[in-house]
Amino acid sequence: MPSPLKCSLCKQPATVHLTQIVSGKVHKVDLCESCAQAKGVTDPNGFSLADLLLKASLNPGPSAAGLRCEQCGATAADFKKHGRFGCPHCYVTYAGLLAPLLENMHKGVSHTGKVPRRALERKSLYDRLTKLELDLNEAIKSERYEDAARARDEIHQVRQSITPEIRPAKR
Repeated sequence: MPSPLKCSLCKQPATVHLTQIVSGKVHKVDLCESCAQAKGVTDPNGFSLADLLLKASLNPGPSAAGLRCEQCGATAADFKKHGRFGCPHCYVTYAGLLAPLLENMHKGVSHTGKVPRRALERKSLYDRLTKLELDLNEAIKSERYEDAARARDEIHQVRQSITPEIRPAKR
């Protein structure tokens, strides 16, 4: 029978297990119930991964140690202790300290967001429809009626795919 995992902080039996993958490397932290509560792991608002998993990598060097946010007065040591910045301006003040951490944790340093797949498909259909309508108007103005007819037919197909026909329910 394998021995139970020990708390990374106090060596008691661990009941809370955290895993983070950074740059393909797995970092694990095992905590007992009391250390988990003390670190705020059981409270989502107080939990700080920066404090637990990035403790070793976030040692402010001499250049960061003297920095203080002009807006809120937060220091690099405050961020290390709490895992949170004091205000939005802190992201500008500590950009040099934060960029390497974000690059290790994420795919990049800027948030690009996500778009639902169906919304992306719908937008591309509307973009295609707009282009076809412009092509149709241009073909009519230059009296290219065969091109206008093709554009008209394609517009009809795109509109059908955007709003499929409503069929009566079967009884």
